Amino acid sequence: MSIERIGAERTGAGGQALPFSPAVRAGDFVYVSGQVAMNDRGEIEPGGIEAQTRRTMENVKKVLAMAGCSFDDVVKANCWLDDTRDFWTFNRVYAEYFPNGGPARSTVRSQLMVDAKVEVDVIAYKPQT
Repeated sequence: MSIERIGAERTGAGGQALPFSPAVRAGDFVYVSGQVAMNDRGEIEPGGIEAQTRRTMENVKKVLAMAGCSFDDVVKANCWLDDTRDFWTFNRVYAEYFPNGGPARSTVRSQLMVDAKVEVDVIAYKPQT
């Protein structure tokens, strides 16, 4: 089994290099690094949990696509919320991305490393051809 790192080199605040890949393929599994509501300008999406969840899920979708995957291939999601009061709104938006039923999932409240309300990472299963 080979390990393939997927995605361009990432930078954080101030152009600092980040020591991880957006995704890694290990055999038939693709592991997507935690995504937050970072917009194309490198800033956290303004607005509340709904806007940030939508941007976060779009970022997950973008990384999945780089690995040749989609939300239909996701078997597990890990979700972190900064505020438990955002749980129901987060769930409503999250469910839009899994109209055929969602993957296995864990959701916890945690202080995030950046000023974001939500972070999501996923594991996808996509057999190599």
